Amino acid sequence: MSLEDNIRRVTPYTPGEQPQKKVIKLNTNECPYPPSPKVVDAIKNADMDALRLYPEVDCDTLNSAISSYYGIPKDRIFSGVGSDDVLSMCFLTYFAGTEPVLFPDITYSFYDVWAEVYRIPYETIPLDEDFNIVPSDYSRENGGVVIANPNAPTGVVLGPDVVEDIVSHNKNSVVIVDEAYIDFGGRSALPLIEKYDNVVVVRTMSKSRALAGMRIGYCFGSPKLIKYLNDVKYSVNSYTMNTPALMAGAAAIEDDEYFRDITGRIIKTRADFAEKLKELGFSFRESSTNFIFAKPPAGAEASYVFEELKKRDIYVRHFKKPARIADHLRITIGTDEEMEILAGALKEIMG
Repeated sequence: MSLEDNIRRVTPYTPGEQPQKKVIKLNTNECPYPPSPKVVDAIKNADMDALRLYPEVDCDTLNSAISSYYGIPKDRIFSGVGSDDVLSMCFLTYFAGTEPVLFPDITYSFYDVWAEVYRIPYETIPLDEDFNIVPSDYSRENGGVVIANPNAPTGVVLGPDVVEDIVSHNKNSVVIVDEAYIDFGGRSALPLIEKYDNVVVVRTMSKSRALAGMRIGYCFGSPKLIKYLNDVKYSVNSYTMNTPALMAGAAAIEDDEYFRDITGRIIKTRADFAEKLKELGFSFRESSTNFIFAKPPAGAEASYVFEELKKRDIYVRHFKKPARIADHLRITIGTDEEMEILAGALKEIMG
């Protein structure tokens, strides 16, 4: 036996590049605008002496704000260090069976990583040729279901009836609906938590609330599912969220006017940029997210466009795997000025 025989080895998730120089950064779906002024004030006015104490175990400051905003009791809410932490805890908690967990073959690429790390059996279900989920593919025995809605990296959204169809056909397993991008398009599955006890809806403050750097995520579910989630959390690390993050998250939730302003601006910029992409010959599904997943015109390979943009200090995302999306680029929506510069660069590259 060797040292390596006792070590768990997995292929890790590959995040988007984080360049340390000034660039136009459109590769990780961050918000192009700063956080709410109320967030800034909350951090500036924070009691620094409180940092010598452990943070709230139950995340009450944040969960109370979330409860008030959505009108949902706190026993149906769980918060964590970004939606990645929340989703990771969900995988660890809800997917302890022997049947495979089901999720699409083209979706958030952390799902299979968590499954591998936690030794969860899983199966990826192919999207159709237009990047749509086929609901009937999920109507069979399984250990759980995970769908991102709107999906990433495709940007395609499912209607609420389709999501409910998947939930209703899987009453003996937990269905996780990852709504990281729901604030940019589509209708939330949140009403389903009142109707079904097998659904968990996950959200993040990294995108529409401009707090990617604070790492704040949360989810909603039945009181029983949330209790199970907390039981596992307290068995791993009771103090997951730090005090400044709890205060910043509460302030962000409370500033609804600012939230609606910046999401509205991003949606408008997305529509304007989509027209420019069409003029350049790009093809893509209509996006319901804060990015566009686009295929360059014939004769221009995505990998070539990706590298040429990097030479101009413009970063977008290119996925080499799976092969069926290697001819696409995922382009985060930035400010109007950034998208104008990008459009000019693409026009130059296309010749």
